[in-house]
Amino acid sequence: MGARRGHEYLAGLKDGREVWYGAERVDVTEHPVFAGSVAGMAAYFDYQWEHQDDCLFPSPDTGDLISVAHLRPRSQDDIHKRHVAFERFAKYSVGMLGRTPDYVNVVLAGHVSRTDLWQKASSPVYYERINAYQKYVAEHDLALTHTIVHANIDKSIGELDGANADLTLQVVDRTDEGIVVRGAKLLATLGPIADECYVYPATPIKPGYEKYAISFAIPMSAPGVVVVCRDHYGVDQSVEDRPFSSRFDEQDGVVIFDDVLIPHDRVFIDGELDLYNSVNQGTATGCTQQQTAIRSAVKLEFAYDLLVEVAKTTGQDTRPDVIQMLGEVHAYLGITRALIHSAEARSSDWGGGAYFVHDDIGLLRNIMSEWMIRVNDIIKTIGSHNLLATPTQAAFDDARLGPLLEKYLPGAKDISARDRAKVMRTAWDFAGSALGSRIELYERFYLGSIGRARMLEHMKAQRSGDSGALKAFFEQTLRSASVPAEA
Repeated sequence: MGARRGHEYLAGLKDGREVWYGAERVDVTEHPVFAGSVAGMAAYFDYQWEHQDDCLFPSPDTGDLISVAHLRPRSQDDIHKRHVAFERFAKYSVGMLGRTPDYVNVVLAGHVSRTDLWQKASSPVYYERINAYQKYVAEHDLALTHTIVHANIDKSIGELDGANADLTLQVVDRTDEGIVVRGAKLLATLGPIADECYVYPATPIKPGYEKYAISFAIPMSAPGVVVVCRDHYGVDQSVEDRPFSSRFDEQDGVVIFDDVLIPHDRVFIDGELDLYNSVNQGTATGCTQQQTAIRSAVKLEFAYDLLVEVAKTTGQDTRPDVIQMLGEVHAYLGITRALIHSAEARSSDWGGGAYFVHDDIGLLRNIMSEWMIRVNDIIKTIGSHNLLATPTQAAFDDARLGPLLEKYLPGAKDISARDRAKVMRTAWDFAGSALGSRIELYERFYLGSIGRARMLEHMKAQRSGDSGALKAFFEQTLRSASVPAEA
């Protein structure tokens, strides 16, 4: 089959899945609230064909064109192919879509690539299953969501203790057909409009909690899979007026597994802690973070260009304080690009023949969320009240209103009122709208808290001996002090 077109993706969503929006069970292909989001994701599938030289490659199994996101990297050339594809995919939404299908595709391809990690399993059947599933996803071009966060409501105790113990997804029964799971998982971005859900390890699990150490995949239409949507931030407006909110609310949902049967061939990890605690830890940084970092670079580049236009439109592009803020954003972009280049240049075999970028790319996880928040703040600072005085594009077509707007709401430097409104509405939708605020929250907590990421970075430095500069300085000072001065 190979890579799908948009209409094929839409047809796949008509599968009777149980999706709840508010107190209403909805058909995501027909409910007006989801119309923009569904159309926007369908356009993503068409987009990959429009840019097939960058986004698609021949399947090693069938020869059909499939997404480069499914490539199991084995060389420096594969790293380059992935870079080109990730950048092209990110440009579809200028980085505003955090969970385009290429994201989970990359995760899955990374997991399968580390064949050495799967040798920890009690039986080779587990790798055979996930290997077959990865090929199935690639050949059918499925849109995957994932759920990896435990449903722990009481953060004063362990994630799997006390009141949390019964909430989180776990095995509750075993049958001849497979395992039965019950519980909730957070937060399935793209969940209501994805084809299937891939549940895989996130944070390590301690001995004694094996029933929670599971990984599997299941169609969103499977009996007992219930998706509860948050408020929708998409709007029924033109792309010119709301370029992001009209198309790119990818929706987030809590997934409740109400005694769901997972067939044996879709069970990849079942209570094996050594495997569970290593499969994602051994791939996330070097594999997944390449896609994440490139998406972030594309988003920062767009944000910088947008800020330049906001400054020009308001006549602030020569003010020293504004120039300083523009330079700050460009510095973030430069550092991001440099770190990506460095990590890709130092790609290596991580094990099992899996060729990933250097794990220094994970440093972006420690700082990117702060940068994104700061960028939004700069947009609001430079745009100020101008972000709110933004007529729609249709308003300029009115015989009475249009001339008044052109006269009283022009931009600086001979920029028309229509173009001024277009720039300001784009900036507001990027940083200040309901969707912009949701994306800012997404960036803030992407892949867990910044604090935990920095703790892990410090622990890595301690293990690698990267913190000996002060000790070396003192030793050198003592040696210098002990050398007699020349006569």
